[in-house]
Amino acid sequence: MIEDDSTRCSVLLIDDESFAQDIIAHGLKGCANHQLMYESSPERAVEVARQIDATVVLVDLRMPGGLDGFAVIARLRAHRDTEDIPVILLSSEDDPDIKAKAFAVGASDYMVKWPDPRELVARVRHHSGACIARRERDQAFASLRRSQEELAASQSALQQAQKMEAIGQLTGGVAHDFNNVLQIIGGNLQLLKLVGNLNDAARARVETALSGVERGAKLAAHLLAFARRQPLQSVVIDPGHLLREMDDMARRVLGASTLVRTEIAHGLGSTMIDPNQLNNVLLNLVINARDAMPDGGTLTIRGANIGADDELPAEVPEGDYVMLEIADTGKGMPPDVLRRAFEPFFTTKPTGQGTGLGLSMAYGFVKQSGGEIVLRSEEGKGSSVRIYLPRSSSAPAASEEHASHLPLAGGLETILVVEDEEEVRSSTCGILSALGYEVLEAGDAAEAAAIVESGRHVDLVFTDVIMPGPVSSLQLGEIVRRHLPECQVLYTSGYAEGVLAHEGKLDSSVHLLQKPYHPDALSARIRHLLRRAKRAANRSSAPTHFGLM
Repeated sequence: MIEDDSTRCSVLLIDDESFAQDIIAHGLKGCANHQLMYESSPERAVEVARQIDATVVLVDLRMPGGLDGFAVIARLRAHRDTEDIPVILLSSEDDPDIKAKAFAVGASDYMVKWPDPRELVARVRHHSGACIARRERDQAFASLRRSQEELAASQSALQQAQKMEAIGQLTGGVAHDFNNVLQIIGGNLQLLKLVGNLNDAARARVETALSGVERGAKLAAHLLAFARRQPLQSVVIDPGHLLREMDDMARRVLGASTLVRTEIAHGLGSTMIDPNQLNNVLLNLVINARDAMPDGGTLTIRGANIGADDELPAEVPEGDYVMLEIADTGKGMPPDVLRRAFEPFFTTKPTGQGTGLGLSMAYGFVKQSGGEIVLRSEEGKGSSVRIYLPRSSSAPAASEEHASHLPLAGGLETILVVEDEEEVRSSTCGILSALGYEVLEAGDAAEAAAIVESGRHVDLVFTDVIMPGPVSSLQLGEIVRRHLPECQVLYTSGYAEGVLAHEGKLDSSVHLLQKPYHPDALSARIRHLLRRAKRAANRSSAPTHFGLM
């Protein structure tokens, strides 16, 4: 049979005469489910009441020494753990003045020794039940408060998530059109620089304008990262290698006044991520840490494996992670700033010293990569950003460099440019023609498909992703592979969500050049793909060796 806690009586008797224990024990025989604790020392009243979780205290009025029943009641009422326990004062005197004083110091009841067992049981049950009911009520109110606080936090988190999603949708759409505009401006400026025979003054003007285009491109890239709509070239990497490189970078960025500590766990796991984007995120976090420590401090770069047995923040679901952390001992953030830290364009820096996109870009990239990002900060004590990335069981992939830093390089191959924006197509074709390529043009995928199906030789198709018409860019890729199996396909887009990318991640076989692209990057990617195609053709055409002499 399960006992009902609501009928449990935990009685503490405080009396200097030990025979009192026998009298009270006999009187409480009719009180089911009770326990009686006797204590002869009034000094231990509070201690023992807490130990046995007393629901009723019986205390004698007259006791030798410094404490009488009134003093014991006062002590019980003064302690937060015993202030609500009912106290019945026992006295051999039926004196109204004593009773009045007892109630004045906090007694719950008054009984003349020795009470009839029926009266004793009734009063003990009554006061014990009231005590238990009050505790249950307090627990219910505390639980209700916690539920209300959790509900308020959930509602706040939902509102924040909805706000971030709405901003993300807006910024994603803006970034797409913005990148096309930047490509038109940048492409024509680069073409002018390449073939315009500019004097020094004009060249300086063009360089200044191109710097503005580059700044706009970075802004658009950050917006797409926040919106979780950038196409990611994810591969399995060793993040420890990236953190060690970041250590060297941080020492150069922060200077001699800041101590840099790098703590990378032995056997740090691998993770699937876009390494270039992750490097950008970590660099932004280091720069934020530098700005938070103008007078120097300590920057900690940490990498650790986090498993099911490790304690995780509330924001991070259970799982196996690689945790990357950038922590500083800088100024820290007040709560109102901390709440808005991930919002795009929110910054506490003076005008012109920050776009407010660093943390928002990190937030979007980590979320899009299937991870979680946790920001902790306390004003005057510094900040910590922890990135939790799902651990991979695969070995890190060998990196393939595209050498986009190489100078412009051309060739004699034939390139088909497919772009519905006439201004973008014109500038791109002009650049490729200036580099020596034979260039074919198509305004949409259907026109390009007709050229491919006509039997015209093409070495590489450079096509926009989002285009109008009955044939999509993906269908064009299939047509190229069917009719020209050795032809390479290079895609370009300012915003290709849902077309080439699955859950924001590009397949390793897809080659994408983000708009706006620099002629150096365009020429390097084209040369890389054409050289790769040539190597593959040479391998397939090599004579078979049968071991005959």
